[in-house]
Amino acid sequence: MKIAIKNGIIVNEGKRFVGCILIEDDLITEVLEGEMDLFSTDYQIIDAQNKLVIPGVIDDQVHFREPGLTHKAEIYTEAKAAVAGGITSFMEMPNTNPQTTTIELLNEKFERAKEVSLANFSFYLGATNDNIDEILKVNPKTVCGVKVFMGSSTGNMLVDNEESLALIFEKSPILVATHCEDEQTITENTRLYKEKYGENINFKFHPEIRSAEACHKSSALAVKLAKRYNTRLHVLHLSTACELDLFENNLPAENKQITAEVCVHHLWFSDNDYEKHGSRIKWNPAVKSEADRQALLKGLLENKLDVVATDHAPHTLSEKENSYFKAPSGGPLVQHALLAMLELVKQQQLDIETLVEKMCHAPAKIFNIEKRGFLRKNYKADIVIVDLEQPQTVSKENILYKCAWSPFEGQKFSASVEKTFVNGNLVYNNGLFLEEKKGEMLIFCR
Repeated sequence: MKIAIKNGIIVNEGKRFVGCILIEDDLITEVLEGEMDLFSTDYQIIDAQNKLVIPGVIDDQVHFREPGLTHKAEIYTEAKAAVAGGITSFMEMPNTNPQTTTIELLNEKFERAKEVSLANFSFYLGATNDNIDEILKVNPKTVCGVKVFMGSSTGNMLVDNEESLALIFEKSPILVATHCEDEQTITENTRLYKEKYGENINFKFHPEIRSAEACHKSSALAVKLAKRYNTRLHVLHLSTACELDLFENNLPAENKQITAEVCVHHLWFSDNDYEKHGSRIKWNPAVKSEADRQALLKGLLENKLDVVATDHAPHTLSEKENSYFKAPSGGPLVQHALLAMLELVKQQQLDIETLVEKMCHAPAKIFNIEKRGFLRKNYKADIVIVDLEQPQTVSKENILYKCAWSPFEGQKFSASVEKTFVNGNLVYNNGLFLEEKKGEMLIFCR
């Protein structure tokens, strides 16, 4: 099939221009500047006039809960929500049941995704205190990274043995991605707050229990280990101003040994929102102060933060609507992440070129993904068309997550994702899905 997307506002590689993209089968064959009127009758024409055309978003951190936790989510349902939100590729985390800590279990996830995922995919191998032999077996061309929980979170895959940590950082054949929160600090803070408030703790204290100090101490250790062993380190979901000093901004993302990610919820919410949203914005690391939120936005613009991701981590409402210690951390985001970031663009908190760099280009560069993340000739045709003049209000009726709720419920976004192409297939079109063809395994040029 040949498709021509004409007259769209293309944003790609730091440029914004009206142009046309030609697609043949699964590849982009041309990216042309200027308005186009005439095409061969072989082409299916899509007029994108006054609409935004960008590369498909690559989300380097999601939890799709399969296997074992499928009452919360499945690869099928969450990948479907992702493509409706303009995310065409995802990298999924290992804290499932069983935990993805062996090559055999990792391969089972890949096989499942081939059957059901509408988006392209890869999966992290989870690190433990004693699975270095499995880590050494990973195929760098097909596995996105090794995930190390340096603080316990949902699933409790904490790696807390110093010798094990050192061995992982020294020996991992691929990128190491870390969740950084110091467990001792959190344990002590929890004890103090329980002494003061008992079990009935207000959610507003979450960023004090899982504190900035806990984040900085753990991130500093990860950076120290990476520098010692020359590890390719990617620090996930930065949440504090104080951590930014650990990262450099003098190199492009693809040339950095140590990179950092920020998530949509840390750029959108602050501790001022706990009173309204309570457990629905309980994440690990915690949403922190407005000053932290502003610092993270600044860090993004100054290139200390390299990637914007979601940390999509659904739980059922019945699980979330509990008291502080019983409510799990995490929430669903993939369907609305791009819209939230576009809203920040409209509010002039960042520009559209930066959004595309951090959500599309940089993940492809950092993980060395083959032929994705850009609108380039002979690259895979992962493309999103956004209607900037079609507002959308998030409601239970239009939420696609299996958990059936969103922290953005009631939020009116100024734009809507109109169409999403995955490998040249129009998978999502104005609320309708074409599900015959599934996404592909991401390949890494390593």
